[in-house]
Amino acid sequence: MIIDIITIFPKMFKPVLEESILKRAQEKGLVKINIHNLRDYSDDPNKRIDAPSYGGGGMVFQIEPIYKAMEAILEAPIEPGRKGPSHTQRILFTPKGRTLTQKKIKDFLDCQRLVLIAPRYEGIDQIVSDYLVDEEISIGDYVLGGGELPAMVFCDCLIRLIPGVVSDRESVMQESFQKRMLDYPHYTRPEDFRGFKVPEVLLSGDHQKIKEWRQQEARRVTERMRPDLLK
Repeated sequence: MIIDIITIFPKMFKPVLEESILKRAQEKGLVKINIHNLRDYSDDPNKRIDAPSYGGGGMVFQIEPIYKAMEAILEAPIEPGRKGPSHTQRILFTPKGRTLTQKKIKDFLDCQRLVLIAPRYEGIDQIVSDYLVDEEISIGDYVLGGGELPAMVFCDCLIRLIPGVVSDRESVMQESFQKRMLDYPHYTRPEDFRGFKVPEVLLSGDHQKIKEWRQQEARRVTERMRPDLLK
C-alpha cells in the first residue's frame, strides 16, 4: 500500500511516522508513506496556496495547487467526479465528512494507493469536495486546526490492520469495536497489589472459563460505557 499525504505542515508527520508500529510497517515494506508539501505546487511567488472566500469569510485552500499535487502524485490527469470502489482512493479530512469507525477503516484495506488531503484555515474550495475526492472523513464531532491530526489517526488505525504489521494477529481481532463490542479488561502482575487483586478466573488456567469471562466482561463494559454499540 502507498499512502500520499498532502499538507502544508510536513514536519508535523515526522515524529509520528518514525516511531512504533508505523515505523516498523514501513521498514517491513508493507506500506510506503510519502509526505507532499502543498506549497511546492503553488505558482504564487510567495508560495501561497489559499485565498479569501468569495462572499466574505476566512482563507480557503485553492483548487489549483491541490489539483497539481494530485496530478503529480498519480502521474495522470485527475478525473473529476469519479466515485465508488477503486484501488486508488482520494480522501479529504473535514468536519463535514463521515465519521471514521473501525468498520469504515476496513473499507480501505484493499486499496493499493491512498491520497490524503489535510486542509487548514477555513477549509477548502468546494470544487475539491465535489469533484476531486472519493471520500470526506471526520474523526469526530469537533473542530481541529487542520487535517494533519486526522490524517495521522487514519494512518495509525489503518496500517495496524494490514496483515504482518502486528505480529499477534489474534490480539488485533479481539480489540475494541472489532465485533461491535469494547475490549474486555486486562490484568498483569502482581496478582495482589496492596489488596487490589486480579480476578481468580484469570489465574485458574481454565481457558474455556477465561474465554467465557472475557465475553461477559466485554458485554458488561460495552453496556456501561457505549450502550449504543449494542443497538
